Amino acid sequence: MAGSSLYRLQKENRLLNAAAFGRVFKKATRSRDKWFTVLCRENETDKARLGLAISKKNCRQATGRNRIKRVVRESFRQHQAELAGFDVVVINHPTATSAANRQLFDSMSAHWQRCRKDKNDGARRNEKNG
Repeated sequence: MAGSSLYRLQKENRLLNAAAFGRVFKKATRSRDKWFTVLCRENETDKARLGLAISKKNCRQATGRNRIKRVVRESFRQHQAELAGFDVVVINHPTATSAANRQLFDSMSAHWQRCRKDKNDGARRNEKNG
C-alpha cells in the first residue's frame, strides 16, 4: 500500500487557476480524436499537471461529465510518471458521452503517447540545433 501514494493525484498535479490554463491554451501541442482534444505544453517543474475542460455544452448530464472526468483522471494518474514536466488540458467532444469507458481509456493512452513523442521530437530538434 505504501507504493500507491506514488501514483496518487495530488493538488500539485492539477492546474488550479485561469492563468495556468491560459498558459497551456496559448502555446500547446494539440492532439485530437473523436472523443477528446488534448493540449500539452512543457512546464518548468518535474511534475505532470492536469486540467479538465469537460463542458456542459458537450455533455448535458452531470453523471456523464463526472464519468468522463473519472476516466481521464484515472488514466492520467496511471501515466503521470511518463508525463512528468507537462501541463495537460483535456477537452471533451460530444461523442465522449456515449463512448464506453474502455474506449475513453484507450483514447487517453494514445494522447499521452503523442505528448511524450512530441517531447522526444522537440529534444532531438534542440540537440540538432544546439
